[in-house]
Amino acid sequence: MTTLSIGPHTVQPPVVLAPMAGITNAPFRTLCREFSGGKGLFVSEMITTRALVERNEKTMQLIHFDASETPRSIQLYGVDPVTVGKAVRMIVDEDLADHIDLNFGCPVPKVTRKGGGSALPYKRPLLRAILNEAVGNAGSLPVTMKMRKGIDDDHITYLDAGRIAVEEGVTAIALHGRTAAQHYGGTADWDAIARLKEHVPEIPVLGNGDIWSADDALRMMRETGCDGVVVGRGCLGRPWLFGDLVAAFEGTGAEGYATPTLREVAGIMRRHAELLGEWIGDEARGVIDFRKHVAWYLKGFAVGSEMRKKLAITSSLAEMDAHLSELDLDQAWPVGADGPRGRTSGNNRVVLPDGWLKDPYDCASVGEDAELDTSGG
Repeated sequence: MTTLSIGPHTVQPPVVLAPMAGITNAPFRTLCREFSGGKGLFVSEMITTRALVERNEKTMQLIHFDASETPRSIQLYGVDPVTVGKAVRMIVDEDLADHIDLNFGCPVPKVTRKGGGSALPYKRPLLRAILNEAVGNAGSLPVTMKMRKGIDDDHITYLDAGRIAVEEGVTAIALHGRTAAQHYGGTADWDAIARLKEHVPEIPVLGNGDIWSADDALRMMRETGCDGVVVGRGCLGRPWLFGDLVAAFEGTGAEGYATPTLREVAGIMRRHAELLGEWIGDEARGVIDFRKHVAWYLKGFAVGSEMRKKLAITSSLAEMDAHLSELDLDQAWPVGADGPRGRTSGNNRVVLPDGWLKDPYDCASVGEDAELDTSGG
């Protein structure tokens, strides 16, 4: 079985849960980690450096880790090197995490319009300055980064960004094989992952994009030579995918993959909602937050539209229990239930600061207001 090293941390199997806004909070990480038997690396939601430094209440909740989580992994978003450095130093001084990942892959407009996320690597000096501050303030904590191929097909940045990362002491790089313009549409370019691995052989390269099953993960590693995989949308409504990944990498094979009945899925849904309520401190808010997961969990099962609607407006565990009890819970795992989930739109215009693309070395257009004051993407 392949072993991935992130600084002093051994990740075995070499599988990482991708940070997803509103998804990869402590309850969801708990579920995924339980199915994996604690194996793998599970990263928090995106945390804004400004919000962390200012101790925003929501942000301080998002950086909460369960006592069983090790290593504790935080993903940071920032566009100002000084603020990023302060946030990293705060994490180190207050022992808030064991690993720091930097977000240079988010394609959503509220991030890219400020020059952040997947827009930022186009400004090479700014990327270098942020990485320098992060690594320089991290002490013994490993710093990794996640990025996309570039802004669009005419503005590809990942090879330059990879080389800068190596030069600045980044421990590992994860590449989503899409541009910002693609968002989550089309097919991920796994060849780009292979090219990055060849370009920066000094450090581990992780591949991300279109991993819907454990077999996809194995195929990506065979075809690209990458050192590990990052799983995002593939685990939406499928936290047991991490158990499948352990089975695949440990050689158990497909016979070790989960094929839960609807009764078992309903039990996982109930536990997920309950964990959210406990984490938030309010049962109703936990159930309401869970609503976004309903369609993902039920994909492929014979559940009518009216029942799906009822579950999507549930506001208490008792109400959720009542609705789930009405389902045909003896349904077997449906053939074809795997495959794409979540956002799939593509060919979007990337919203950027005025004049952003004029000069990749001019960073004058990045100001303090580019730092978001809230977290979670």
